[in-house]
Amino acid sequence: MEDSLRIQRFEHLPSATEFASQIESRNVPAVFVGCVKGWEAVSKWNPSNGGLEYLEERVGSFMVEAMLSRTAPVFYGDLRSHERVPLPFSTFIGFCKQHRQNVDRCCSFNSNSEGHQHGESDTEQGSSLFVDAAPQQIYLAQVPIANAENEERVQLETLREDIQMPAVLEEKDLSSINLWMNNAQARSSAHYDPHHNLLCIVTGRKQVVLWPPSASPMLYPMPIYGEASNHSSVALENPDFSVHPRAQYSMEYSQKVTLDAGDALFIPEGWFHQVDSDDLTIAVNFWWRSSIMSSLTDHMDSYYLRRILGRLTDREMDQLLPKAMWRQERNIPKLQCNKAMLCEFNLIAFVPDHVGNSLGQTGQRKDLKGKEEQQSVLLNDLEPRALQNLYELVALVHDHVNASGQNQPALPTSSSALMCYATDEQDKTLTEIFHLEDDSVAKILWALEPGTFQDMFLAMANNFPRTLEALVLHLLSPVGAEVLTRKFDELDQKNTEEDRNKFYQVFYGVFDNQVAAMDAILNGKEAFARQVFFIKTFVLKVKPNGLIGGIMQSSS
Repeated sequence: MEDSLRIQRFEHLPSATEFASQIESRNVPAVFVGCVKGWEAVSKWNPSNGGLEYLEERVGSFMVEAMLSRTAPVFYGDLRSHERVPLPFSTFIGFCKQHRQNVDRCCSFNSNSEGHQHGESDTEQGSSLFVDAAPQQIYLAQVPIANAENEERVQLETLREDIQMPAVLEEKDLSSINLWMNNAQARSSAHYDPHHNLLCIVTGRKQVVLWPPSASPMLYPMPIYGEASNHSSVALENPDFSVHPRAQYSMEYSQKVTLDAGDALFIPEGWFHQVDSDDLTIAVNFWWRSSIMSSLTDHMDSYYLRRILGRLTDREMDQLLPKAMWRQERNIPKLQCNKAMLCEFNLIAFVPDHVGNSLGQTGQRKDLKGKEEQQSVLLNDLEPRALQNLYELVALVHDHVNASGQNQPALPTSSSALMCYATDEQDKTLTEIFHLEDDSVAKILWALEPGTFQDMFLAMANNFPRTLEALVLHLLSPVGAEVLTRKFDELDQKNTEEDRNKFYQVFYGVFDNQVAAMDAILNGKEAFARQVFFIKTFVLKVKPNGLIGGIMQSSS
């Protein structure tokens, strides 16, 4: 977990200005310890202090919408897993009272060898336990106390006077205030909210596991077009890693917080959270639109979506390359070479005629003046590491040309823009799909420092021009093209404009058709980005699920 994503704890509630500038703007959760202890609801709603009777008296038999789940104590947000049923509030309070009695009865049973109180028949006890099973499937989830978007949905407005607006929200344009109440232990499935959320515990306790939006691939969000697009499709209490293999790493990206009565948790939009509630836990949450979502206008959606997808693709490429390659140690055989060995790879024999007439004709035209003298000086000037890398690249091109001449399968080239994907590609990692560990050219280039990179390619251009031409036009894979252009960028940052121009004049001067060489490199680079984009947006199912949309229906 990155330090910038660590959840902070505050012993004192900040001002509205401090919250907006220092906490909300970071889009990272924060815990405010005891910040709502002063609410009247904390004392009046407490079941240990007659809170159930108080709530029943205030609300009575007013009809509320309850969540009924046959998978209790786990409540999933998918409508296929639960249904919304009308229920008199007083009936639910009766369930809570019954559950408390059963808990007390169970405690009494544990201390009484007779198993049940005197005067209670076995039939009555069995009936009691059966009655208790159904209420455990009932959860008052997201029952509106206030709703700015739909006042007709408000069901518990009478409880509004028992809660006070937290100071951090005084300047917010709230979307809704909701009640969450369970009579028995309950767990909500992992989901994110499309609004900022302040979850306040009135009585009981909740444990919340949170994941940043960047962990979406590990949680397999449901399809964006579904009615529960903001929910994970993984049953985290009993995951099937054969179906969701990346879920086995999900907890590495998570953080857990425990909230007691009086505590509050800020959950930014887009953060996945799974909530475990103790028996008879009551909470109130506040939802409001973030400044980012509030400022979005419809005609800008396509632009922002393109920018976001571009950022995701760039970030994935940045993360992908270092995972597959490393600067110091490479799994490439270290060949002891010297100048004499390099000279044995005479270019006339290096590229057979059957590879293509254009290469042979180019080789005849590349008879550089004073070649032997340049070769002797440049190779002697190379540092051992540059000499080693040059030999490895020359050997790779030589092997590739020989393989092509024998009609053996060749390595991926920039002309084959997209690779073939297996049917189970959604379970593969990017590294597996790209086979980066097998791309020796990309590995060699990735490990080079700018100075070594420059010296090696100048030596190749002057001494092995046809080898360089074959490398770029016939051996450079999409990931190789990406690495090559990144090395160009590193070199450009260190060189003066004059030195940059000299280097590229020598490098591209090797090619009979410089435009074709540039196209080969750019086509390969774009093919790599296209493959990463395809995998990032479809295979890893990050789509816009973790970025936009979602429904307000959730299970906090």
